[in-house]
Amino acid sequence: MNTIFKIFTLSVLCGMACITPNSSKGQTNNCFPVQTKIANGIIEGLYDTKTSLQLYLGIPFAQPPLGELRWKAPQPAENWNGVRETKKFGPRAVQGIVFGDMNARSNGISEDCLYLNVWTSAKRNTSGLPVLVYFFGGGFVAGDGSEPRYDGASMAKKGIVAVTVNYRLNIFGFLALPELSAEASYKASGNYGLLDQAAALNWVSKNITAFGGDPNKVTIAGESAGSIAVSSLMASPLSKGFIAGAIGESGAAINPTMAPVPLAEAEKQGLEFAAKAGNYTLKQLRAMSTREIFELYNESKRFGFPTVIDGYFFPKSIPEIFKAHEQAQIPVLVGWNSSEIPGMAFMYGKPYTEENFVNRVKETYPNDFEEVLRIYSHSSEKEVELSATALASDRFIAYSTWKWFDLQRKNSKQPVYRYLFSKLRPPLVDQSLASGLAGGTVKKENNQPKMPEPIGAPHACEIEYCMGNLGLIKEYAWTAEDYKVSETMLSFFANFIKTGNPNDTGLPEWPGAAPNDPNPPVMILNVESKAVKGDKDERYLFHDRFYKNN
Repeated sequence: MNTIFKIFTLSVLCGMACITPNSSKGQTNNCFPVQTKIANGIIEGLYDTKTSLQLYLGIPFAQPPLGELRWKAPQPAENWNGVRETKKFGPRAVQGIVFGDMNARSNGISEDCLYLNVWTSAKRNTSGLPVLVYFFGGGFVAGDGSEPRYDGASMAKKGIVAVTVNYRLNIFGFLALPELSAEASYKASGNYGLLDQAAALNWVSKNITAFGGDPNKVTIAGESAGSIAVSSLMASPLSKGFIAGAIGESGAAINPTMAPVPLAEAEKQGLEFAAKAGNYTLKQLRAMSTREIFELYNESKRFGFPTVIDGYFFPKSIPEIFKAHEQAQIPVLVGWNSSEIPGMAFMYGKPYTEENFVNRVKETYPNDFEEVLRIYSHSSEKEVELSATALASDRFIAYSTWKWFDLQRKNSKQPVYRYLFSKLRPPLVDQSLASGLAGGTVKKENNQPKMPEPIGAPHACEIEYCMGNLGLIKEYAWTAEDYKVSETMLSFFANFIKTGNPNDTGLPEWPGAAPNDPNPPVMILNVESKAVKGDKDERYLFHDRFYKNN
């Protein structure tokens, strides 16, 4: 068996000796209780004698947002007497099954969801460890920090204190209403999920020394909505002072990808929801049960609510904040995947012919189709498939992530590193399943058309690689090559978290991006990872003009 494969499999299994992937209960075969004191009181977690890691799961970082605290900014957690057990994941935010099976290990679903989890290798006298705070993805409507792909054990083994955070979602996390704005001290509403994240960073700053961490060495990271959150936290005056580095995986809060809207627009959408639901007042909505609110939300057929330029968390749009040099001036590592979304999303299911592609481009870009057709080649069926995939991915999330990268390199003196994750995912172990859109798997439908063979790495598939968690994801038939890619990516990320620079001996050299380089480098993350000069930026520059972010 390949040495890398054996080492990774053994280390990942050992990292989960106390917490199994399908259970939220502590497995005490190799663990004994361990306590530490944080600002609110003493907590008791688990010490794993196989890995020498401490695990503290389900730590409250804010008061439960229930009753009158529903749709309010998070309030500091209250103190407790005695010892509070933190040996199992706290509840995940209220949500439906939106993206297939996300494999949560959390203790159920509840509005009472403001909990975080800590993995640390700290010994009794350890201090000054770098910290990773990871925010899950799921479109701000679903997800959970307990998912195996986010597990912090592999990062902790690299000498990093790893933290995952739960935050409010969908209607509970992002509803804006004039009544809510009127009662808030900052005279705005919405963004509660983002405010939860900012509160978690505040908690980390005050408490991470109890786990051996350095509050001045906190790197935030996330994928998809989590990456969108990282770009937002970098821009927000409420959180930028708490972070020393940022990692973004596929996503930034920049048009057309879930950019914040003006407060008036967010309040209008909230009023429309309330009116269609039954002309409910804020008092009536707050008096409703979780079930009633959740059912009203589901009946509305909405995909969440937008984030908001509220003058508080978001003073302005992200491009405006970065161009004014008002974002966190920190090192950034950012990238996306080579096939974020299938080309059929752009083709509307039509075959990959030149005629169909040209027609779709003309429909989508009536004033710019000649330029788009020049940039995205389409002279054969394979070229059409590649270009349709590239165009769909750019419009979905790749362009906005590129824009974040471009804004930071041009408006900061801190280093910026870009990657493209390109490893093809291996087959599923169970062929009756299909991959979900944001992780996990779903059952194949009998009448479901056969998906085309993958031409790149799909959205969200890199998470378990960069976090060193392939062994916890049982659905895929991982190979020695997958473990090699994971070891490379985990090492790059761990180095960046420790030093602000992904480079180290034994890894391919990863150059940073200079502010005025017309072809800034990109690290291709694959079986043989290497840095190349960027040659796709023309298409992002076009979309920069198209979306009016330039």
